[in-house]
Amino acid sequence: MTSLWNDDEARTWAAQGDLGLRVYTSRLLGRDPRLVLHGGGNTSVKVREADFFGHEQDLIYIKGSGWDLATIEAAGFAPTRMEPLLRLSRFASLSDADMVTQLRAAMTDPMAPTPSIEAILHAVLPAKFVDHTHANAVVALTNNPQGADRVRAVFGTRVLVVPYIMPGFVLAKAVADLLAEKSLEGVEGLVLMHHGLFTWGDTARESYERMIALVSEAESAVPAFTPATATATDDWIGLATLRQAVSQAKGAPVLARLDASPEAAGFSLLPDVARLATRGPLTPDHSIRTKRVPAVIGEDVAATVQAFAAEYDAYFHRHATPGQTRLPAAPNWAVWPGRGLVSFGATVKEAAIVADIAGHTAATIQAAEALGGWQALLEADIFAIEYWELEQAKLRQGATARPTLQGKVALVSGAAAGIGHAIGKVLHEHGAAVVALDINPEVTTAFQGPDQLGLVVDLTNQDAVKAAIIETVRRFGGLDILVSNAGIFTAGANIEDLDDANWTRSLLLNLTSHEQLLKHCIPFLKKGIDATAIFVGSRNVRAPGAGAASYSCAKAGVTQLTRVAALELAPHNVRVNIIHPDAVFDTKLWTPEALQRSAERYGLTVEQYKKRNLMKCEITSRDIGLMVASMAGPAFAKTTGAQIPVDGGNDRTI
Repeated sequence: MTSLWNDDEARTWAAQGDLGLRVYTSRLLGRDPRLVLHGGGNTSVKVREADFFGHEQDLIYIKGSGWDLATIEAAGFAPTRMEPLLRLSRFASLSDADMVTQLRAAMTDPMAPTPSIEAILHAVLPAKFVDHTHANAVVALTNNPQGADRVRAVFGTRVLVVPYIMPGFVLAKAVADLLAEKSLEGVEGLVLMHHGLFTWGDTARESYERMIALVSEAESAVPAFTPATATATDDWIGLATLRQAVSQAKGAPVLARLDASPEAAGFSLLPDVARLATRGPLTPDHSIRTKRVPAVIGEDVAATVQAFAAEYDAYFHRHATPGQTRLPAAPNWAVWPGRGLVSFGATVKEAAIVADIAGHTAATIQAAEALGGWQALLEADIFAIEYWELEQAKLRQGATARPTLQGKVALVSGAAAGIGHAIGKVLHEHGAAVVALDINPEVTTAFQGPDQLGLVVDLTNQDAVKAAIIETVRRFGGLDILVSNAGIFTAGANIEDLDDANWTRSLLLNLTSHEQLLKHCIPFLKKGIDATAIFVGSRNVRAPGAGAASYSCAKAGVTQLTRVAALELAPHNVRVNIIHPDAVFDTKLWTPEALQRSAERYGLTVEQYKKRNLMKCEITSRDIGLMVASMAGPAFAKTTGAQIPVDGGNDRTI
């Protein structure tokens, strides 16, 4: 490894004092995923400061729970009085609940995050700066049948070796007892078996660069090996099927993230991958995100997931104590031979965190095998962490009610502007991952982000449509909500004067493209979670106007297409409905000039014209989006073949 310390950067952070340098080197550690992953690891600095009343006191600024070292700020460190922590370290025993209560009570800022569960351990280490990581190379050394011997062979007496002990007070107490017996003279670090590495120093740089140096030595001790690589095989229906099975086992929709890299595919094809991947996680902490083991997918995807769920239930009952409630039995990641690694999460961020851990797990397992054998902790020790109340609290921190469409994947056509744009944004607000299609390139900037994707697609080009659907599944794992909205308004001539090109153009985009989009989405909707197709029709279907034959006939055709699709897809639990908007004027089609001209034809003001419905209300694009979100959610879970007007009431249709 290479030190990332930069004197110019350090001087800038030093202006904020010791805490500023603590933030700086914490971020240096967090930059390298070989050291820490997503909330893992912790750091601290001991200072002497005056309190509100001017009294000097010894404090430790310890990383707060819920913060990530890669992005931590000064506010992410909890200022905690040293004296209570040292007193706690001398207790013979301490419950988790009491420990957390006392950590909170020792804080000098009640608005700061809860101190890390390793706070007492950091306090008993006498150095000013303390760093703790879960470095891959160190874990490769310790997760080995001769792990302790290998650690001592690499580092000699420069590190103290601590057998695996559950994090928290018990571990802190063990380290405190160890330090009472042994001098730290010449000692640079503390290796916790199956857990990671602590280093320390009088300066932020010393502690950080000790970490880099020791991890580098650990890396050098791992025999050179070439990770297995292979070319992954595409199976998009298989991916959607896997996501569907995992969602059903979890009892809620999840997104699926496929890592089809050569390294992931190579790991998945190792002859003994089912044995290697299911020994346990790199560190017990990872089980909070990944569960103890992944599913290894067989020929029958659904049966594999069901078998995993049954075994997870048995695992829970082997170790559960009264009062514990089993977590969802679905896997959080899977090894899919020939395809790669698949990670699951209710959100893109959650799936990405699991994916990072899974990728590092696969690489580190191979490193440990090259070193002499991969050996994880006993499942009872892993269960104790997975169901540890303090660790579970981390995931619940800041949790809110689950958005209605969280974990679902939506595909919206005609979404660059107007009604389609509003639909896509409202679906996203309700928690869905959204892929937006439009021929207008503006769609790519209107929908961009981890869970939003805008694609430029000519919906009359079947190859382009199929490619967009595959990209949706590749990105998010499946498809649950299709909103077929794209269209053009081709009014302007009575039938006897209707241009053939006008008629053909309207039918092609306003009808045929909808049929083609639905056709290519159906195989994936059948593998969706509470899947639905929603078409955007028009009030013209029930109350057409003169001069709009090409538009009205196409929309009537879409309505009939909806009805037939509802009949055909009901046996597959796919709902198909249509919404009929009217007088939606907040779109690019309706310029102020066009609105003024139309209002004058009826002898109305613009405001009166916008509200010429029975309820005297204005209909906006967002209103349509809200209705579509409702139709995609549980309120319409048992409705199919319906035609829903959003028009404020129209006496011609009523």
